[in-house]
Amino acid sequence: QVQLVESGGGLVQPGGSLRLSCAASGIIFSIDRMGWYRQAPGKERELVAVSASRGSTNYADSVKGRFTISRDNAKNTIYLQMNSLIPEDTAVYYCNVLYRRGSVTGESEVWGRGTQVTVSS
Repeated sequence: QVQLVESGGGLVQPGGSLRLSCAASGIIFSIDRMGWYRQAPGKERELVAVSASRGSTNYADSVKGRFTISRDNAKNTIYLQMNSLIPEDTAVYYCNVLYRRGSVTGESEVWGRGTQVTVSS
């Protein structure tokens, strides 16, 4: 099985920065996409940023210009650099990976357990 290990969450003041990381381990032939989602209390889970295998990225409008997603393919790891954080960014952030176990197998999906990000003074 593929497992995801997330780290980097915490409490930060408005205007501050945090960097999240997510490392995938297990039987992985290839990774199609890695990304971050978040879920605030009482709200649905939403996409924050994703990075496809060919390098394309996509961001939620609410984080464009403030968050940057990057990946280290050799380590099967993605990062989310979050700058200029605002209270509305407070949520549990989940790592999500779409991968394949072999060259002819279908795509599988795995979620991390989530890491709490709290933006408050």
